[in-house]
Amino acid sequence: MAISIKNTEGFSPDAIRAEVANGGKFVQFDYAISIIVMTFKRSTDIYFVRHDRSHWKHSWPFTLCSLFIGWWGLPWGLIYTPMALYTNLSGGRDLTAEVMVLYKDNNVSAQEVAGMEKPRW
Repeated sequence: MAISIKNTEGFSPDAIRAEVANGGKFVQFDYAISIIVMTFKRSTDIYFVRHDRSHWKHSWPFTLCSLFIGWWGLPWGLIYTPMALYTNLSGGRDLTAEVMVLYKDNNVSAQEVAGMEKPRW
């Protein structure tokens, strides 16, 4: 399964490293969807959030989805939904260290990283 990283278009590896050094990060959000007796908890693609931007632009659709349709499955909806909300409201799951390992080679581009096989995180 290939890694899917959003918002890296137009960034060189050096620009991404500089942005991360200034506080940019790679985050992943969660969402829960319930259908009465079944609940699904999933993670989103990885999003690159620049240091001067907020995660809200990317997390709000998943937060609202969980808030409105995550609770209805018993019992897991009542367990997974608060977990997803906590993750999203706290800024997402920070995967910066794991993704930056893929950028250790100076010649790799953001598009090449996005096409790599997903490591077991």
